[in-house]
Order: sequence, then structure tokens, then C-alpha cells
Amino acid sequence: MTENLTKETFLKKVFNFEENKEWKFEGKRPALIDFYADWCGPCKMIAPILEQLSEEYEGKIDIYKIDTEAEQELSAAFGIRSIPSMLFCPAEGEPQMANGALPKADLERIIAEVLKVEK
Repeated sequence: MTENLTKETFLKKVFNFEENKEWKFEGKRPALIDFYADWCGPCKMIAPILEQLSEEYEGKIDIYKIDTEAEQELSAAFGIRSIPSMLFCPAEGEPQMANGALPKADLERIIAEVLKVEK
């Protein structure tokens, strides 16, 4: 299951940008974070794909969702200008951003290349 994050849970599970200037991933597993809004058509199209991926990669990666309307400070912190936007956070190294409703095959490729996780 995907999990919705608030700023409070984001600071604990992903990155505490209030304490750290440099990227420091707080998670136990690599993560994919979907920045979305309820009114966004492409966001609604990708939601079931993210649910499938959360089942297929269960225990290997965490998939989080951030409502850009409710969590405007988080959206601003990552410069979110269009949605859906996805932040891929490997356990080691820098995160990478992807924009748009990507097909499942593209998401799986990015999970393999950026997060270094295979099914």
C-alpha cells in the first residue's frame, strides 16, 4: 500500500530538510514519492500503477504520496511546478525527480536504475 505523508512524517521517513542542508535520506528502504493533487487527471491515472508497484516491490521499496494542496511547504521545498512529479530516493546517493504520468515500464526501469532495486 502506498502511504500518504505529511510534512511531519516526511521529515522522519525521508529527509529532514529543517535540520540538514545536504541531502540525508532517513528511510530504511529506497523510496518513490508521488507529488499529486486530487483534481489532477494524470495523477488519478498513475495512482493504480503505484499501488501495483507497492505490492510488487513490497519490502524492497516504500512508495509514498504527498498531496501538493495539503502540503504546500513540501512542494515548495522540492520546487514542484507540475504534477504528477515523482521523487526517487535511493538508500545511498542523491534523489532524482521525474515529471509526468510515466508508464509502468518506465517506472520499473527508474526503480532498477536509480533505486537499484529489482523485483
